[in-house]
Amino acid sequence: MARRALLVGINEYQSVTNLRGCGNDVSNVVQLLTQVSGFEAQEVRAVAHDRATKLAIERRLAWLVDGAKKGDLLVFHFSGHGSQVRDREGDELEDGLDELLCPYDMDWDGTFITDDYLRQHLRVPAGVVLEVILDACHSGEGSVVTGFPSPTPAATDPNRQPRFAQPPVDIVTRHAGQSLPVRRLLRDANPSPVALWAACAEFQTAADAQIDGVFNGAFTFYFCKLLRESNGLTRSELLGRVKASLAQAGYTQVPELSAPAALKNAPPFRLT
Repeated sequence: MARRALLVGINEYQSVTNLRGCGNDVSNVVQLLTQVSGFEAQEVRAVAHDRATKLAIERRLAWLVDGAKKGDLLVFHFSGHGSQVRDREGDELEDGLDELLCPYDMDWDGTFITDDYLRQHLRVPAGVVLEVILDACHSGEGSVVTGFPSPTPAATDPNRQPRFAQPPVDIVTRHAGQSLPVRRLLRDANPSPVALWAACAEFQTAADAQIDGVFNGAFTFYFCKLLRESNGLTRSELLGRVKASLAQAGYTQVPELSAPAALKNAPPFRLT
């Protein structure tokens, strides 16, 4: 049985708004994995900021799943901007959106990583546990929307910034006045169990925030803090505590967990 983790954090972007807490998220998760969850340093790879190009992320995703076999544990954590574009897979008349993660060299002509790409390239054999943690803005499963997310009230605080890359006007106008069923990252992706953590619920934004004088992703900060304090928490228990902590701190985002019951009732980052 083996463990592997890939962590991506991007503060600086070539063409979209910069963030401030994503590098600290990577450091926080590295410490959690190696100091609390039993990972060895060589089992964890990270890529950040201007090195986290689309190609660099895709190459490391290939490393993450290469040779995976039953009993292995794989972790993918992404902190950075998320967004949406029209679903271009299959019938062009389908009213859908592809959710996407924004690499350092993000542009609106295809330099991004879509949910379709993740579904295809994060497929692993049965018996592998895949834990995916996305501290970025993207819509929840089954939602129906009429545009693109607007910043939540917390985002008006200069110390709280949404992790959503607003598409340019030519992209936005393609969807004006339409109801668009949104698909969830990795939905129906794997024969193997997947635990998918989302930093915010449908049509919300995830906060890049100053906490105790340091910028972090609000979701990642409380996720790591609570696991350090109580490492035996099940995923369901952890989700409940993260929700409560975010609400108590005044954040409007509501995180989500999509996973089979067996994973919800087990602690995260554990070989089974």
